[in-house]
Amino acid sequence: MSIAPDVLFTIAGFPVTSTVIATLITDAVIISLVLAIRKFMSVNPGKIQNAFEAVYDYFYDMTAGNAGERASYIHPWVLSIFLFIAISNLLALFPGFETIRFLGSSGDHHGVPLLRGATSDLNLTLALAVISVTVTHYFSIKYTGIKSYLGRFISFAMFPIMLFVGALELMNEITKLISFSFRLFGNIYSGEIVVGEMYSMFSIGLPVPFIMLEVLIAVIQAMVFAMLTMAFMSMFTEKISH
Repeated sequence: MSIAPDVLFTIAGFPVTSTVIATLITDAVIISLVLAIRKFMSVNPGKIQNAFEAVYDYFYDMTAGNAGERASYIHPWVLSIFLFIAISNLLALFPGFETIRFLGSSGDHHGVPLLRGATSDLNLTLALAVISVTVTHYFSIKYTGIKSYLGRFISFAMFPIMLFVGALELMNEITKLISFSFRLFGNIYSGEIVVGEMYSMFSIGLPVPFIMLEVLIAVIQAMVFAMLTMAFMSMFTEKISH
């Protein structure tokens, strides 16, 4: 399994990879779930509605506990990021990922995998990191003001110590992109390799304990990314005095 996803075909010069297909499937699943829940929503909820309401309430309470009233605009982003990553990771555990082959123009007689976990592509995890960090800074400017925002990075008090600290803070924001993207990518990519090897050893099915472990890892990685996003958004939308 290569680090770079396999290109299946191109559309107007745009390469369509196995992870792009997986991402589109993830989007379709999320949209279908939202439409289904909206259609069958009831004041006397069933098990599925109860499960989604429990997830919704958990993330809202967690965000409100850290950000207070600011949870009204932070929570939707945190929940959306969690659902996308969690569903993407869980879908990658289904039979067919890395096993269904596509005979395209690659020249490989055995074909290339049609499906590969979306978050095992560094391009996607980096895009998620960019979205998380960018929205965090946008909220900071919008809700605290440009003066307060710039004050996090530029301060002439106790010159030049605080100016140096501000430079470190700016560098920290850049390293967030690396840590966010590589943490998620590394865990899911290594998991994909292990799952592939296990499927080759157990042709009928994976052992139940191993499946449960991978499910747990898939959810935990989504939780970590979402919680870090929530923490940074909470910190950056809190006004600071200088």
